Amino acid sequence: MAAAGCSHQPVKLVMDMDTKARPPQPHWYERWVQPCVAELLGTVLFVCIGCLSSVEDTVGTGRLQPALAHGLALGLSIAVLGDISGGHLNPAVSLAMWLVGGLNITMLIPYWVSQLCGATIGAGLAKAVAASERYGNASGGAFTIIAADHQVPSVLGGEIILTSFLVLVVCMGAANGKTKTPLAPLCIGFLVTANILAGGAVSGACMNPARAFGPALVANYWDYHWVYWVGPMVAALLVSALVRTLLGDRSTRLLLK
Repeated sequence: MAAAGCSHQPVKLVMDMDTKARPPQPHWYERWVQPCVAELLGTVLFVCIGCLSSVEDTVGTGRLQPALAHGLALGLSIAVLGDISGGHLNPAVSLAMWLVGGLNITMLIPYWVSQLCGATIGAGLAKAVAASERYGNASGGAFTIIAADHQVPSVLGGEIILTSFLVLVVCMGAANGKTKTPLAPLCIGFLVTANILAGGAVSGACMNPARAFGPALVANYWDYHWVYWVGPMVAALLVSALVRTLLGDRSTRLLLK
């Protein structure tokens, strides 16, 4: 009888250890709803500040004011909300993060919807507080740099290059285990500032379909709008392929799985 009683003890210990080893599952709200709310609010902040910096840029600062405003607003939004949703605030970034394994596919479309809704709200807030004359002169912060068809190749190429730099920093600084850093929000904000300073005259340095969509919808300005979707999305595909095949660590690279 004693031997029979002892035979059940290891099984009980294994079951207890297995129960203790399982981490608690997050609440459904924290898993599905809260990240979308964070993406929406972060995009509202980023697009509102970005549009206002373009609309109110009347003191001859050139690209410095929009560059600093976009970079600081994005970096701070990611720092505050990144632990909830990852702080994508950009459909191209969400696409790349899904492709490198940093986002569940079931959240991709909800993230895109949240980002586009947030961009629309942010652009609407900018219109509500900006002077109507300045708002009209700046087309609400929408991208108006393309005036003729012959500009499309250079603008599209600029968007692909600039967005590739951005997506690469996001993937390597926030998703890749070997290079992940707590300074990722700072790095991303600095890069956006540098990209706008360097490429603002080339393509407007949008790098974000949501940033293009919100002001275009509110100001009803759709000229060559597709360029600011195609460029960033192509960049997301290119960079995610680069990370998955060459730059990623063992948990990210496809060839070593």
